[in-house]
Amino acid sequence: MREGSLEAPDRQPLDWQSEAFFDRESLYTELERVFDICHGCRRCVSLCDSFPTLFDLVDESDTLEVDGVDRNDYMKVVDQCYLCDLCAETKCPYLPPHEWAVDFPHLMLRAKAYKYRQKDTKWRDRLITSTDPIFDLLSTPGLSGIANAAAGSSALRNLGDKVLGIHPKAPLPRLHSRTSSARHPDDVGAHLTPEATDRTTGKVAIYITCYGDHNEPELVEDMVAVFNHNGIPVRLLKDARCCGMPKLELGDLDKVAKLKDANLPTFLKAIDDGYDIIAPIPSCVLMYKQELPLMFPEDTNVTRVREAFFDPFEYLMLRHRAGLVKTDFKTSLGKVAYHVACHQRVQNIGMKTRDFLKLIDGTEVTAIERCSGHDGTYAVKSETYDKAMKIARPVVNRVKQSEADTFGSDCPMAGRLIAHGLEADDPNAKAEHPITMVRRAYGL
Repeated sequence: MREGSLEAPDRQPLDWQSEAFFDRESLYTELERVFDICHGCRRCVSLCDSFPTLFDLVDESDTLEVDGVDRNDYMKVVDQCYLCDLCAETKCPYLPPHEWAVDFPHLMLRAKAYKYRQKDTKWRDRLITSTDPIFDLLSTPGLSGIANAAAGSSALRNLGDKVLGIHPKAPLPRLHSRTSSARHPDDVGAHLTPEATDRTTGKVAIYITCYGDHNEPELVEDMVAVFNHNGIPVRLLKDARCCGMPKLELGDLDKVAKLKDANLPTFLKAIDDGYDIIAPIPSCVLMYKQELPLMFPEDTNVTRVREAFFDPFEYLMLRHRAGLVKTDFKTSLGKVAYHVACHQRVQNIGMKTRDFLKLIDGTEVTAIERCSGHDGTYAVKSETYDKAMKIARPVVNRVKQSEADTFGSDCPMAGRLIAHGLEADDPNAKAEHPITMVRRAYGL
């Protein structure tokens, strides 16, 4: 038996449609098995609070082993997992093809799905993961201003803490009544002549996502400008719905399936029209590159979408290698502190954003490969905000130490939390998305 493995992780399909997946005894037996392996290894202790929670339970037990932990406490470990996948993709030596076949994130997802089926989830969590209806409602003209004002009111935030369980200090995204969908025509740069490479068609369809549509429409504007500048026609997929990542983290797998079914026709139409697909949020890219293919391994349409889906900077670097990216940058970015988002790291594409930023003359990039602590809804909940800020602290310190001229992350939510951590030293600290940095460097 091998002690560990240096082979690439082989993530196996998720058998979520079988009844055995939701069997309590089977689930808890597997939790005990995997927890025992994790206890013996402890390699992932620095990643999130799931592992310290588990190890504290073991160390405080009578036996100092997993068999001394009350099974009723197992879900305390599950509740701290936000499915970043870093343990599986970057740390654990026991994933398949290792015979122990440990996949900690998939086991946590199974436990979350079990909890959801048992109706053991908070109504707040069901509410804040329903991004489509919430954002559509709050982006209504008039309501968006009220929502933004409420987010800045200490009295209302304290009320939200008591009623909703949203921490009063957690930074919340702004809402825009003039969404990305309303700001652009369906096609931008249609006059451009696309030039294909061996991996790219030279035309991109932007899956603007809930966040890109309602919270940072300027991010989508920057993406359109950069891609058009490089001769790439852009289509905005305005009819697509949420990628399903919030519901995946909740364990509502049936809703994930429904969102997949709603989005596939839109994506397939774009692919049939000759477009590759990109999205501004790493989590949304990961859903279609990894999570959904593992949930629906036999669905050929999911496979087609996966093969056409790219991280934006992955796409730009593919084009650069083919000599099809302009390097006529007008402005240096100086020192950049670049946070590598977890859901981009686990795509196993390498640091394409860093590599692209380094093409800009006079630009020095410090890459920070640590979790920001935001992780979907984790950083806004009253019970986990302090833990999120503790996880973010090493990233915040690295940004300070870099003495950067600008900082940011491919995940705008991570960037916002890092800026929040810097507020004590710099009340005006503001993260800048790398695609925005590139637009600025081009002078567009």
